Amino acid sequence: MSASEPESAGRARTRPRGRAGDRLLRVYVWLVIAWLLLPIAVMIVFGFNDTRSKSNVSWQGFTAKWWGRLDEYPQLLDAVDYSLKIALLSVLVTTVLGTLMGLALGRHRFRGQGATNLMMFAAISSPELVMGASLLSLFISTGVETGFWTVVIAHVLFSLSFVAITVRARVVGMDASIEEAARDLGASAWTTFWRITFPMILPGVVAGALLAFALSVDDFVITQFTTGGDVQTFPLWIWGATRIGVPPQVNVIGTLIFAAGVAIAVLNAVTARRRGT
Repeated sequence: MSASEPESAGRARTRPRGRAGDRLLRVYVWLVIAWLLLPIAVMIVFGFNDTRSKSNVSWQGFTAKWWGRLDEYPQLLDAVDYSLKIALLSVLVTTVLGTLMGLALGRHRFRGQGATNLMMFAAISSPELVMGASLLSLFISTGVETGFWTVVIAHVLFSLSFVAITVRARVVGMDASIEEAARDLGASAWTTFWRITFPMILPGVVAGALLAFALSVDDFVITQFTTGGDVQTFPLWIWGATRIGVPPQVNVIGTLIFAAGVAIAVLNAVTARRRGT
């Protein structure tokens, strides 16, 4: 028997084990995905629950009537309206500032860059309790009355780092020679940015904006610290409603928000694939 024969035989014996390991890995991945999607599935299903009480915790039958009775809780609709307005305003400011910061951090070298990176990662890794309490102390010490605009400012501050880091990662992986070619062909710095640079970093900008929007709509802790008595967002309303029972309309609105997020993500993926082809 030659020296290559035992080696080939050993490879043949290890292939089934490798395939079995791949199957186990696939099963594990799908189990993790199913575990993560289970709460969302429960939320969607209980939006069709024919409950006859204020508590919506046990299945009592199928119905779609709650989808047409969202106006039974005007305060819930007001809370959703506040959440969307705060999210849109904070995303607008955060996307502009975060994109500029990401460009600066990914393209240039300057004094204090290490400290800036450290501050951004500290803002991401620090507990929301710390940021909420510090912002509340800042507003109180400066005499600023908490309310709608303080929540917007708070959401901008805690989501800014996420957008900046996302855009920075896109900028670092970008081929700078394409911009140099545009300038060599006579394009100005402004034209190069809008025709070359911005389309190349656009996926990172969109990803950062979507992340900032999700963080804003989902936030509870920082909003609780910085909101006033006249502003109640969607998470805060749900927290208050848990004392007497969460109505099925909450599940309906949550389903609509989730469906809108999935639609935007799919649209972004399709657009990016078409742009790549």
